[in-house]
Amino acid sequence: MPRTTSSDITVITADQVFDHLPMGTAITALEEALQSGLNPQDAPARSSVPLENGSFLLMPGEHGAYAGVKVLTVAPGNSARGLPKIQGNYLLFDADTLRPLALIDGVVLTAIRTPAISALAIDRLAPAEATSLLVFGTGPQALYHVRAVAAVRDLKSVTVVGRSEAKTDGLLGQLRAEGHVAHRGTAADVAEAQLITCCTSAREPLFDGSLVRDDAVVVAMGSHEPDAREVDDALLTRSTVYVEDVETALREAGDVIIGIEHGTITREDLHDLPSLIRNGPPTRSGPAFFKSVGMGWQDLITARVAYENLAPSQA
Repeated sequence: MPRTTSSDITVITADQVFDHLPMGTAITALEEALQSGLNPQDAPARSSVPLENGSFLLMPGEHGAYAGVKVLTVAPGNSARGLPKIQGNYLLFDADTLRPLALIDGVVLTAIRTPAISALAIDRLAPAEATSLLVFGTGPQALYHVRAVAAVRDLKSVTVVGRSEAKTDGLLGQLRAEGHVAHRGTAADVAEAQLITCCTSAREPLFDGSLVRDDAVVVAMGSHEPDAREVDDALLTRSTVYVEDVETALREAGDVIIGIEHGTITREDLHDLPSLIRNGPPTRSGPAFFKSVGMGWQDLITARVAYENLAPSQA
């Protein structure tokens, strides 16, 4: 059972988030929220507050019966200490009374909602027969993106491209233990992959976008900084480009911002996620590219599901 504080706030631990927020459930909840009229354009912007040893990231949101805010700390020096770089929690409120309802592990919530939004886009953009996934990165988001894509497509093979041999081997071992046919790859493997997810901290393009198949879907989620990118102009030139929200992308999505600065794409080339979900994709002749930066409404929707699934009597 969930623990409660003296003021009856439900405390939902990392393990409880895993147990009560399955990936497929998270994907469905995000889709239903967009279908029901949630407009990411109305969501409050993320804010970053500098601290002496890092920063706070504050991500508020409000929709329906709930409001909430995710507070994360980013401490770059923690890696050298063997501590997590990102830590934090999500605080869920009743939207009517603004009474705090739950304190939820924010790191695990992020680990689930980020790939869930990627998988939602992939499910709408990729052909049903897309079964090969190429993953750039070896961290938690790489693992969870495989799990999320596997929730919407019957994956036959997973190829991992990583900088660290040891970390790549570790991820491959985990994927094989979960039943995937997984092997090590290189950037050149984009020429064969039907699905590509970029889950890295790279600030420069990871691969040659001219090699990507015309029917491929590429997702980049590695940063929310205007000067960092994971894909190149060659991919943007060929692709139909999708973002969670246009204004947010123009503020935070380096892959998009740099492409516009280079004259590769324009603002008018950007398609938003609500239109994709409600109307379906437009006809395209090249790859589809989805760039996400993460938004507070995604945390709110998935936090609500975790809370309601764990403590239905309080929902």
